[in-house]
Amino acid sequence: MRIPLQRLDPDLPVPKHARPGDAGVDLPAREAVVLAPGERRLVPTGMAVAIPEGYVGLVAPRSGLALRSGIAIVNAPGIVDSGYRGELAIILVNLGAEPVSIERGDRIAQLVVVPVVSVDFEVVEALEESDRGPAGFGSTGS
Repeated sequence: MRIPLQRLDPDLPVPKHARPGDAGVDLPAREAVVLAPGERRLVPTGMAVAIPEGYVGLVAPRSGLALRSGIAIVNAPGIVDSGYRGELAIILVNLGAEPVSIERGDRIAQLVVVPVVSVDFEVVEALEESDRGPAGFGSTGS
């Protein structure tokens, strides 16, 4: 699938899969930031995309960045709807105990494009029974 990408910052690389079969492509930071412990910041990527109708872009954390630095995405996964045409920007948070420096061009998140199903809801008086029923958080043990 080919997705139109507008380079708002031509010095940053076009995202690509690092290895065949990878689900996501890495997104870079457009600007350098320092995140203090507990601080969150909107970090632009320098690019905009046109996700086709029937698909959604999911912005997910990078596991290595999370493990090494405690950097997470506040609203993970972020949603890039097919109609959005603005700059992709990532809401990062520092969950670690030390300040973290992110340099311009550092890979800060990944974008995964997946199909979506459009749904309509049918209001009913009661839901059909299931084996699980209403059992939720922690219902399968620790």
